[in-house]
Amino acid sequence: MSGTTFTLENPVFRTFLGYAALVLLKTMAMSLITTYHRITKKVFINEEDALLAGKKIHVVTNNPTVERIRRCHLNDLENVIPFVLLGLLYVTTGPALSSAALLFRVFTASRFLHTVVYIFAIPMPSRAVCFLVGFLVNVCMAYTILCKAAF
Repeated sequence: MSGTTFTLENPVFRTFLGYAALVLLKTMAMSLITTYHRITKKVFINEEDALLAGKKIHVVTNNPTVERIRRCHLNDLENVIPFVLLGLLYVTTGPALSSAALLFRVFTASRFLHTVVYIFAIPMPSRAVCFLVGFLVNVCMAYTILCKAAF
């Protein structure tokens, strides 16, 4: 492994940084979207959260819109974290910039599309396809890592 693997001099790492930042920011934004819908729909899961609204509001734990957004956020956490970790390991395998960029772009697009499809309840199999595409990118990177690893 070269001393420039995790520097901005490595175009694969620099490309990975951009796409990793995009999907991490999207995942973080899901928290804000959840919070917005909790507040506007007065869906609070803790009494102290309800008191922040300024009135005594009955604690509600189940709202279809809020739950859909929460599940979308959870799905991001289940997929984006492995992408970031696998992506860092993948960079160390010395992939060609073109193939690495393709994997990073496809994963990022699949996660953004997955969010749109999930939040707007676009009929199946659209969500499953978006999930599977991102999942397969992670599998592809893992396979490359395992092929180059020493056991």
